[in-house]
Amino acid sequence: MPAADAPGPTPDAAGQTPGSLAHRQAELVAALVAGGPLPPGFAPAALAAARAALLRKRAGEVARHWPLLAAGLRADWPAAFIEWAADRPTSGGLRDGWDLARALRARDALPALGAEELAVREAAFRYDGQRPPRRRRSPAVGRAGSAVAIQLAGRVRLLHP
Repeated sequence: MPAADAPGPTPDAAGQTPGSLAHRQAELVAALVAGGPLPPGFAPAALAAARAALLRKRAGEVARHWPLLAAGLRADWPAAFIEWAADRPTSGGLRDGWDLARALRARDALPALGAEELAVREAAFRYDGQRPPRRRRSPAVGRAGSAVAIQLAGRVRLLHP
């Protein structure tokens, strides 16, 4: 029998004791939605199938918030989203789409329709990549690729070259 003053398992950063149900659940969630390692005791094929299904579902949610981005990527949409999202936990459909559009813009892979959608969003809202987007109150310009949008008095207009 261990001594009464012997230290027990040390909690992790989230305050969970390794091996506890909460810790094992956190490992499973991380493996399913954030690219975490396979937790012990789970069948790799079943976990991979569940992970792929969740990524497809997430792609559909993002496409509902960013229809022009998804339409601009056409048949490449699911693969492009899944590649980008595979090791990122979700921030919600709106923010995930925004982050993906910015990532595509950074590598010159943002389609014209997605650039228009991003320019309009950037003119209408402030989004720093961390906190939820907030509606702008002052005049603003959003640019993405050749798309430019302006926001004045709460109205956003997309300017066509």
